[in-house]
Amino acid sequence: MVKLVIQIPCLNESASLPATLKDLPVSLPGVDVIETVVIDDGSTDNTSAVARAHGVRHVVRFRQRKGLAAAFTAGIDASLRLGADIIVNTDADNQYPGTDIARLVQPLLSGEADIVIGDRNIRDLKSMSWHKKLLQRVGSWVVRQVSGTKVPDTTSGFRAYSREAALRMTIVSDFSYTLESIIQAGKQRMAIAHIEVGTNPHTRPSRLFDSVFSYVKRSAATIVRVYAMYEPLKVFTYIGAVVFLVGLAISARFL
Repeated sequence: MVKLVIQIPCLNESASLPATLKDLPVSLPGVDVIETVVIDDGSTDNTSAVARAHGVRHVVRFRQRKGLAAAFTAGIDASLRLGADIIVNTDADNQYPGTDIARLVQPLLSGEADIVIGDRNIRDLKSMSWHKKLLQRVGSWVVRQVSGTKVPDTTSGFRAYSREAALRMTIVSDFSYTLESIIQAGKQRMAIAHIEVGTNPHTRPSRLFDSVFSYVKRSAATIVRVYAMYEPLKVFTYIGAVVFLVGLAISARFL
């Protein structure tokens, strides 16, 4: 029996959550059981109550906000405890069509992949500004170089994990899980696939970051920290080389 658990991290999503839940599939080819977990990241509205009112039996609620990475990790833990064979993560703002979940999990059901990332085809996404598109393309290129993967849309939150892949994942960031989980998977030689998915019209602006500078700074810190965990010799060799060259340059005039 194959069990799919769909997890939805939420922060003050009482308005958009009903549409998201309504759009989720109730049955899929190759899947015997589908359950939903809502992770309420310390919402100040009635997100948890709305989830239960719309039939969600499993709600994880934080007393105060801990951030997207913590909510994602709590969802993974809850899904594993429920006996999930496949875990799908989607956004509460109904950005991703529930109909695409069938295609998202197919490479896992066929044994072709451990993780599947939904590719929003950022280049043609009309709802995203040109500078955010550029930032996303540059950031995804950096993550591909660091992780050794070929994921085109590394910030996509629409993704599916096999049980084995979820058990091997450890998120240490308190910002976002998207980049860190791909780098970890790449370094652990997991099979990562990607499929093109659609997007629904935006219902609200992003709440992940206050400014582009803040996002770049925190994302860069996450990439360096995770890369250092798996390639410490390279990282500290590069740092040592830079310090040495700076010292050499300062000393050159005396020599």
